[in-house]
Amino acid sequence: MSKATTTDRQSPGPHVADSHDVIRVHGARENNLKDVSIEIPKRRLTVFTGVSGSGKSSLVFDTIAAESQRLINETYSAFLQGFMPNLARPDVDVLDGLTTAIAVDQQRMGSDPRSTVGTATDANAMLRILFSRLGRPHIGPPGAFSFNTASVSASGGFTVDRGADKTRTEKVSFSRTGGMCTHCEGRGSVSDIDLTQLYDDSKSLSEEPFTIPTYTGGGWVVRVIAESGFFDKDKPIREYTKKERHDFLYREPTKVKINGVNLTYEGLIPKIQKTFLSKDRESMQPHIRAFVDRAVTFSRCPECDGTRLSELARSSKIGEVNIADACAMEIRDLAEWVRGLAEPSVAPLLAKLQHTLDSFVEIGLGYLSLDRSSGTLSGGEAQRTKMIRHLGSSLTDVTYVFDEPSIGLHPHDIQRMNNLLLRLRDKGNTVLVVEHKPETIAIADHVVDLGPGAGTAGGTVCFEGTLEGLRGSGTVTGRHLDDRAKIKPSVRKPTGALEIRGASANNLRSVDVDIPLGVLTVITGVAGSGKSSLVHGSIPADEGVVAIDQTPIRGSRRSNPATYTGLADPIRKAFAKANGVKPALFSANSEGACPACNGAGVIYTDLAIMQSVATPCEECEGRRFEASVLEYRLGGRDISEVLAMPVTQAEEFFGSGEARTPAAHRILERLVDVGLGYLTLGQPLTTLSGGERQRLKLATHLGEKGGVYVLDEPTTGLHLADVEQLLGLLDRLVDSGRSVIVIEHHQAVMAHADWIIDLGPGAGHDGGRIVFEGTPADLVESRSTLTGEHLAAYVGA
Repeated sequence: MSKATTTDRQSPGPHVADSHDVIRVHGARENNLKDVSIEIPKRRLTVFTGVSGSGKSSLVFDTIAAESQRLINETYSAFLQGFMPNLARPDVDVLDGLTTAIAVDQQRMGSDPRSTVGTATDANAMLRILFSRLGRPHIGPPGAFSFNTASVSASGGFTVDRGADKTRTEKVSFSRTGGMCTHCEGRGSVSDIDLTQLYDDSKSLSEEPFTIPTYTGGGWVVRVIAESGFFDKDKPIREYTKKERHDFLYREPTKVKINGVNLTYEGLIPKIQKTFLSKDRESMQPHIRAFVDRAVTFSRCPECDGTRLSELARSSKIGEVNIADACAMEIRDLAEWVRGLAEPSVAPLLAKLQHTLDSFVEIGLGYLSLDRSSGTLSGGEAQRTKMIRHLGSSLTDVTYVFDEPSIGLHPHDIQRMNNLLLRLRDKGNTVLVVEHKPETIAIADHVVDLGPGAGTAGGTVCFEGTLEGLRGSGTVTGRHLDDRAKIKPSVRKPTGALEIRGASANNLRSVDVDIPLGVLTVITGVAGSGKSSLVHGSIPADEGVVAIDQTPIRGSRRSNPATYTGLADPIRKAFAKANGVKPALFSANSEGACPACNGAGVIYTDLAIMQSVATPCEECEGRRFEASVLEYRLGGRDISEVLAMPVTQAEEFFGSGEARTPAAHRILERLVDVGLGYLTLGQPLTTLSGGERQRLKLATHLGEKGGVYVLDEPTTGLHLADVEQLLGLLDRLVDSGRSVIVIEHHQAVMAHADWIIDLGPGAGHDGGRIVFEGTPADLVESRSTLTGEHLAAYVGA
């Protein structure tokens, strides 16, 4: 083999290409950033810290990662760009030294029931190929094992014109074998609707019998039913004949004419299934979600036993295992099963599948199964699942951007995550991490601290440098970096107990436990040990229980803290009463909206493949309301001025004087209690950080009446300084006579508890048992569990 010769020549100096070793940001003004200028070292691990809402995500995700993605999109043809999201250039003067950015955020994965851990990571695709090659009996191609593919067949004919009056008819047939269970359509569950929750059968259609949201007397939905001609409007529903009852509940779509208008009548059950059950539950409005929870029950499909797969797909096996069995295994067990398959004909496929499954185990998700619905994953689990495809990547010089990768991780698991971040860096990548946990901040090569406060009080770089420099910097993060909550010298005495007997949801092993009432109880354990299964699966969701989970709040640019918390209603009514007009005038989404911008405050100009341009509305000057509405005043302020107030100012405004409104004041007090006093009432929800959204959700639920509050990782997205405020809020709840149950990994919350219930000892089938019950002091003294060891180290015992 010939080999090129090289000349040993002394290099005169560093190559010019090696000089591009920083990402340079100059004049960043995205969201609350105030002309931020900074240089971030490449091929290093940089952690961004600061209080929640200080501008960390605005700098890292909305500026650096967003511009990288926009520039990559611009390399495609105009035709392809027409099919891609239009991304605006971030509000920044200069961005130099960017590399390809891969953002791994906390956004929940799709919650469609057909989306699973396996489909989200391509593991299912590889398994389907494996079973199509090795499964016996052989039933067809990979699609035959897919629960997203239905079996179809068709036949017919077409005419071939050969000219000169010569035609020939050719018969054709088509068939495709899919693996979808026809009974549940690949969902794994079937729904059963409680008819008594839909209508009062003692009433007739003319007496407004429906108890379904939006099914009001004068609405078109009810008019179509009442005036369809299929029923006597004055006849009670319980007296319908068999045919009338069938038409009322199950009739196929049928054209009807009402007052000269052509409309479609459809039975109540299929209409409800299309209107309500086809949507993601978490995206529903609260009153719609409450109706679905009340009227609809979901049960395992009896045909496929919840596997989503047809009987044909389940009949093909490798050894004694079919594809449903493989997907139901814990991933670490599945990895061992795949390792035992020695088949040279599919060796490359087995190697790739093995690597993917081993990555799950390595990242701490070996307790999951591939058939787990992706919508049920926590934010932390979803983020780590997205990391899977990057762990074995051959790409280097990539910028990886992570949003609090330690979320949902027990202190025992954080070190494993840290090692993965360092591995990505050591391959020559730039790793940018938004983080609050000291354990992850500690591994940083470079630290950037934003602040000093949140919202308008933040948006500046307070410190950049090393970890030791941060400690002595005097910033909020620097001062709180070594904070350690102390074990309380005395704990509250319980007033009763919530008894749970024989809990066996998911991996729980017939757990018997008494959760004390009237105190602060913390449920701990490694990720996957069964904490959420115990609390959410065993505590009855009755009127006395207020459950606050990790589900992120959703909202458009028109949604704001006032509309989300229900604060807008008493404010509109107060304005209406003071001025003798309708409340709807004071809604920018209703009658009071500026006609030029429809209440958006901005005018959007569509530029085809380029990003739409938003310019302030000249008519209302961005205030969203028409001019006549702004003439009405309450306490000397118009509605736009009130919506521009920070929460603390609004609390004072509605607390006394002419504008005194107790209903609004109570909601504002709760927002101050959770540390959101700096937010403005009309600030779009799309501009809030993850931590701010979490606390906004908490403030909303605090207004619900209940004796037991259940919180799932309330420290998510909270800075070390914010955690102190949360602990004070939890104390106030308990001292007011409520019982508070918290699922949490944060050692500060554990140390502050009155009682700890620790699950484990491991995850998945290695967990599901109670390994400790008692006070934090007892747990620290015994150090009998992983949680005990880490809590003892945290408090310095």
